[in-house]
Amino acid sequence: MNLYPRLVVRGIAVVFLCATQLVAQSPATVVDRNSALEHVSAEFVMADGPSWDGWSLTIPDVKGGELVRYVPKRKTLQTLLPDAGRISASFFNHGRLYLSDNGNGNVAFLDGREKVVIADFGSLQTAGEKREYRPNDLVVDHHGGIYVTFTPQGKVVYVSPDGQLAVAVESVPTPNGVTLSPDGSTLYVSSVASKQIWAYDIHQPGQLSNQRKIAVMDDGPVRGADGMAMDRAGNIYCAGPSDIWIWNPAGQLIEKIACPTKPINCTFGDQDMRSLYITAAGGLYRQRMKISGRGPSPASLDLKPAAEVARNQDASTPPITLPSDLIFQPDVVFAQYGTRKLLADIISPKSAASGDRLPALVVVHGGGWHNGDKTKFRALSIRLASLGYVVAAIEYRLAGEAAFPAAMHDCAAAVRFLRANAEHYHIDADHIGAVGGSAGAHLVGLMASGGGNSQLQGDGGNQEQSSRIQAAIVMAGPMEMLSGSVADRSRSGQGFSNSNSWLRGTVDEKPDLYRLADAFVQIDKGTSPILFMAGEFDKPERNQRSRDRLSALKIDTDIKTYQDGKHGCWNRLPWLDEMVVDMDRFLQKHLK
Repeated sequence: MNLYPRLVVRGIAVVFLCATQLVAQSPATVVDRNSALEHVSAEFVMADGPSWDGWSLTIPDVKGGELVRYVPKRKTLQTLLPDAGRISASFFNHGRLYLSDNGNGNVAFLDGREKVVIADFGSLQTAGEKREYRPNDLVVDHHGGIYVTFTPQGKVVYVSPDGQLAVAVESVPTPNGVTLSPDGSTLYVSSVASKQIWAYDIHQPGQLSNQRKIAVMDDGPVRGADGMAMDRAGNIYCAGPSDIWIWNPAGQLIEKIACPTKPINCTFGDQDMRSLYITAAGGLYRQRMKISGRGPSPASLDLKPAAEVARNQDASTPPITLPSDLIFQPDVVFAQYGTRKLLADIISPKSAASGDRLPALVVVHGGGWHNGDKTKFRALSIRLASLGYVVAAIEYRLAGEAAFPAAMHDCAAAVRFLRANAEHYHIDADHIGAVGGSAGAHLVGLMASGGGNSQLQGDGGNQEQSSRIQAAIVMAGPMEMLSGSVADRSRSGQGFSNSNSWLRGTVDEKPDLYRLADAFVQIDKGTSPILFMAGEFDKPERNQRSRDRLSALKIDTDIKTYQDGKHGCWNRLPWLDEMVVDMDRFLQKHLK
């Protein structure tokens, strides 16, 4: 399938605007107010519902009859489909670009330059209804099903993956925008006329209950609750008459982003998913955020969408599909702090259901404590599950959302969750390990040495359980924070320091907090065995002091160095396969 046809490049200009406004007494801030709102382009007749595919943004020009693509790395605007018709919204998920074809009354996906119809809605029209069913906005769920709004009819329709139609909502006046909570358990719908935001519990795909109004735009009589988006923390974004409104999942207003022209829709994008792209009467805008959005789910559980791998011709990136003998459970809630839910993708062998109790692994992604998500280590997670482990690839609160030790609390909560639910997931609760890379490796090292430190536990749930692990694998991450390269960078005053941002101060300003974050200084007889891994060109000597201390305490430790490997080689071939073999050999000793 060719998702990326020949493109026509257009001119583009970027203008910076001071348009972010803080609501008084906000409970939190999510907008990066150090970055001005950018006016990316005015080259639209009317830009509508945008979507991010992992490397570019698709924007329907609903009145111009085109689909347009913006590539941030090149700062280019390109014509993707010149004769698209009246497309009111797009959504990229599962390797497909889904389209709400308002002009033709159907939902489709793009295959090359052809729109392939998934469902049309003529069959929904009943006697007495004068207006045709023309879809407005849409969102795609975990299963590949689609929720679609029909504004004049006051309905939201669910299109199942096999194209069956079911009315999911028929009691909201003028429904317009629609979005899903990160765990897929709640549907949010905006009412354009009343400017109200409604929430629904999802029991089964397309089957909703517990309708409740959670928020209202109280900015005067002008109509305008339009397109919606969702960030990784579950905060709800909706385009209003003059602002993007942002509420937490309980409907408490957090912040607004004022727009110089009427906003229409929005979505998250860029490689770090920390840019909110806003379509408006004036074209396309971009606002940097503190909290990131969620990237699209890969097609067939590939590490990258197949079309992207083919386009880059990168043979070192392993496209991985889920083997038939594994069970994949996405976005399982493993911890909760107020309205904030933390999610894990749990992958387990089907053989576990036969009654076996298997060792478990918590997999912690990297990204400098500021970026990344749980899908980044999916190829590694699937390989480990295939070797007989129950694997939980977790998200954690990144630096823009919460300072240390929040991320460590999340890691500890993940271990407690697995122990509390050991029977359900067929886990041997006495044998749980952790694997992490880069910043995730630092967190795993701290899990290994700081498992008994009460300040690192947090209150994410299952407090009666232990968060101690029995084995750890640290891939090219620092153990030391009070000393070494992290401390040197903290003190240097040159360039951005990830630790200074994450811990909200330098090592000299907050030595006690850096000590709490230092896995090396907390190594004692209770520390779990640790295997260190690093590429040849990724500072394998980094944690020599930790290995020396572990050896002195007679705690099993070793280092594996991989020829020609650079940072992140655990997600690349051929290193990934070799590293998994070494991981299993080490984990067999301590978890099996």
